[in-house]
Amino acid sequence: MKTKKIVIGAMAAAMLSLSVCSIAPAIAADETVQISASKTNAEAGKEFTVDVSLSDIPSTGLQCCNFAIKYDSKVLKITDIKAGALAGSVSGDSSSSMLPNFGNYSQEGLISVAWSTSVDDSSKWLKGEGVFCTISGTVASGVADGTVSEISIVPTDRETYSGSGVKNTEFDCGYLKDGAKVSYKVKANAGSVTVGTKTETTTTTTATTTAAPTTQATTTVTTAGTTEGGSTLEVSLKGDANVDGKVTIADAVAILQSIANKDKYELKPQGKVNGDVDGTAGITANDALTIQKFDAGAITKL
Repeated sequence: MKTKKIVIGAMAAAMLSLSVCSIAPAIAADETVQISASKTNAEAGKEFTVDVSLSDIPSTGLQCCNFAIKYDSKVLKITDIKAGALAGSVSGDSSSSMLPNFGNYSQEGLISVAWSTSVDDSSKWLKGEGVFCTISGTVASGVADGTVSEISIVPTDRETYSGSGVKNTEFDCGYLKDGAKVSYKVKANAGSVTVGTKTETTTTTTATTTAAPTTQATTTVTTAGTTEGGSTLEVSLKGDANVDGKVTIADAVAILQSIANKDKYELKPQGKVNGDVDGTAGITANDALTIQKFDAGAITKL
């Protein structure tokens, strides 16, 4: 199956709460969000739906949530992904007029999903529990009855930054407090589609916890025409618009916020150089789009 985009757009809205953070993330002690896929049965050649739900969300709420859903594309064919009742429960968020709160991007066998908001009002954040998104699809013809095809919840599949050679191992799930990123731990619970009418009794659970960030090397490329204090600045890390030493969806959002509200979210001179990745002069929304595609794994280089 060819790689295809199922829903265009909202990945740039992801991780808004992390966009201005320039220090290492804090882990909220003893606070773990559960992300769980449901289990269902479907006959070969027939349709199925699987819900991905969030639970145990701490009382503070979630300002952002970003992860991937992994499945066997030889057995399951995904046809649609829609926001669930939880992801669609927030109303009155003015930032959603710029980019939707919920978005997804699909590669073969992997779906990146994200929800976020730029507002500081925690009443507009995700709270409680419920269905985050619903996956619809069909079971491939000819799959034997009794086949159990797992649907796993995993961190977004990409490099930590373009050319690092280091695989991302972190879930993005948390909020911003006083300029510092607070990340919740995540417990991921796999679901499945069992082919035929048998009842699946085996439970497969994958537990993953946010990992502490690692110090990464930077690449340096000369960019002409950008100066600070009379000196020409060079790219310290391509795509690192918020200058935190990493390249994530937070950099795409930092760019969008700087465009929408320059007085509050203006990029540092170094961030403007790092964030100009689309081959045109100056920071534009297309730079954010390019970075969000990298974060979703749709492209592999910046």
